[in-house]
Amino acid sequence: MSDLENVGSPAPISPVQARTWDFLETAFVVLVADGVFTLTAELALTIILLLHDGVRSLSPAQLQALWMQGNWQGVGIIIASPPTIAVLWVAIRMARREFAEYLALNWPSLGELVRALGLMALVLVVETAVQSLVGTERPATQSYLVVNGAGGLLVLLIGGCIVGPMLEEFVVRGFMFRGWSESFLGPMGAIGLTSALWAMDHTQYDWHGRLDVFVMGLALGYFRWRSDSTWLTVMVHSAANTFLFFTMGPYV
Repeated sequence: MSDLENVGSPAPISPVQARTWDFLETAFVVLVADGVFTLTAELALTIILLLHDGVRSLSPAQLQALWMQGNWQGVGIIIASPPTIAVLWVAIRMARREFAEYLALNWPSLGELVRALGLMALVLVVETAVQSLVGTERPATQSYLVVNGAGGLLVLLIGGCIVGPMLEEFVVRGFMFRGWSESFLGPMGAIGLTSALWAMDHTQYDWHGRLDVFVMGLALGYFRWRSDSTWLTVMVHSAANTFLFFTMGPYV
């Protein structure tokens, strides 16, 4: 009788297993996030700038140069960061993982923070010394240093030293490192590749400046790997950007 009762009964549905996005999937999500960031920032800045008299008469090249000014860069970063992080959140939830767990949003110990800040300070000192020996300075495009007053300087500080580091670390040392370190690359390969891509994305610098960013990326990747804490890299990245913010000028 029991066999007859089981005839036609639905098969049990196995629960969807949590997973980590593989190498190509991780790259695809990051490309989508980058596209959302770019489109959101440009749309927001275009709308804001169109509210200013005279902007409608600017050519596309002049408008692009205006976008690259430090104050508008800060505005773009602040506005575009939430939707970009939302892309990561959707992808992580689709993988049946928790956002904080997937991105390793664990608070570091005080000792880890002090050691990481000390090592990053050493990296910055060495980079500065090398620049002095070869007779160069840490370069940035001239338009990036245009902030148009104290208000613009504050916006660049918030965008470049607080919001920007958090967004970049969530994407690079959080999402990208998670997927790529568990792929064929392994942790060391993931640190190297994420650092290279991160450096290439800093288009406000020339090749010498991007080399500095690459070295900083290696250090941040090492901190992420050893501590299993993306919050640690956010803090160190923010501290490094704040140091560069006050030494990069003069702002106009």
